[in-house]
Amino acid sequence: MDQARFPATASGGRRTAAAARDRRIGNRLETVRKPPMADTQQIWKADRDHNLHPWTHFDSFDRDGPQLVVSKGSGCRLTDSNGKSYLDAVGGLWCTNIGLGRAEMAEAIAEQVRTLAYASTFVDMANEPAALLAARLADLAPAGLDHVQFTTGGSTAIDCAFRLVQFFQSCAGRPEKVHVVARQDSYHGSTYAAMSIGRRSGDRSPEFRYITEGIHHLSAPNRYRRPPDVSVSGLTDFLVDEFETLIARVGPERIGAFFAEPVMGSGGVIVPPDDYLQRMRQVCRRHDILFVADEVVTGFGRLGHWFASEGEFGVVPDVICCAKGLSSGYLPIGAVIFSNPMYTTMASGDPDRWFTNGLTYSGHPVCCRAALKNIEIIEREDLLGNAAEVGAYFEARLQDLKDLPTVGDIRGRKLMMCVESVRDKGSRELFPESVNIGKRISDACENRGLIVRPVGHLNVMSPPLVITRDEVDFIADTLSAALRQVADDLTRERLW
Repeated sequence: MDQARFPATASGGRRTAAAARDRRIGNRLETVRKPPMADTQQIWKADRDHNLHPWTHFDSFDRDGPQLVVSKGSGCRLTDSNGKSYLDAVGGLWCTNIGLGRAEMAEAIAEQVRTLAYASTFVDMANEPAALLAARLADLAPAGLDHVQFTTGGSTAIDCAFRLVQFFQSCAGRPEKVHVVARQDSYHGSTYAAMSIGRRSGDRSPEFRYITEGIHHLSAPNRYRRPPDVSVSGLTDFLVDEFETLIARVGPERIGAFFAEPVMGSGGVIVPPDDYLQRMRQVCRRHDILFVADEVVTGFGRLGHWFASEGEFGVVPDVICCAKGLSSGYLPIGAVIFSNPMYTTMASGDPDRWFTNGLTYSGHPVCCRAALKNIEIIEREDLLGNAAEVGAYFEARLQDLKDLPTVGDIRGRKLMMCVESVRDKGSRELFPESVNIGKRISDACENRGLIVRPVGHLNVMSPPLVITRDEVDFIADTLSAALRQVADDLTRERLW
């Protein structure tokens, strides 16, 4: 060997040279990838001209563009591109449970990217974060739900559960049992099957097509808008009878699953009567119908429990779909958690059987690492306890708004609340859609540094689990002022 060409320190020298080269490449990439700082007007124009948002209203967006350009987030607060700070009472989209800007979350994500940024989980390949997260979810879920299929979010979790129902019922010798039942005003996601299973007012655009064969909808367990001849105490009887009637009409041999949010989220934060979910579960058991709990919103602390089905309502489902709070929105991930009997049935029988469902990013190692860190933070800081305690205070403070002139109903549970606005309290008549009452209220809140979510005549709130009593006071006081202002505006404009 030529010692002159390959001195004893050559390997170290090569590493040093390689490191220098990587730094040069990295610097060049930074130069290429990091655009120059744009001002608010540039961002606004780029977004309006090129970004198709979820639930875009073309006419107003083409004219007005985005109303809020967010640039930073920390804890429960957001900062816009002009430097104005807001308390985010929506928690992103029901999802920023541990709050924004967590350095330890960023470090965990970065470390996993450096260690293993991606690995397929198809067939028989595994990775450490996905395996550990699956075990952790089995530990947190109700007893007997020990198996997990990872997805990219809530909508894909519902789609995968929809297919899982078909697969299981076929393996159980019931191949005709593929119909599913959901509720009016439910929201289960925006993918093809998920949007077809949901039935929220305003979501069904005539330009889209939906699955209509084999999906059925029952009345929502809405005490405020129950049928006029049904009492509050008789609502569960009415709803259970409706379910039994539907089963008899369709045929119990054809219905494979019942999909239900423990508390209905985007459809109006509808909290069912205390015995409703338990009695619907009993009906499912009698007819071999799987109970699928959509806990995309309620999972991971929103109601003070890891999962609300059992923790809040005493129901152990066959399947739980979750997402959002699973990673607190830091990275996209969802999961379908299902029971041991289901897995045993699917895994037995035909030795040539394949479960041909999954996604490129199922069990993505970086997303799974984020979820593990998220669960660690929730547990270490007792955020479930904070959600229960501060959530009860949140409920009480919002009830103070019930006497305001346009407020028809204040409802929800813990850190999942809703204000329903009405034109007439006695008849519960709604304002015309042209009034855009929910948006008026959210705009008035936004001007005061508070973000609430308008959904038609509703304003919904789901703040991070780290919220404090002082922040709850700010939400209640600011919302009260906004509601009063809007009532005055409507009177002055002779719209009310």
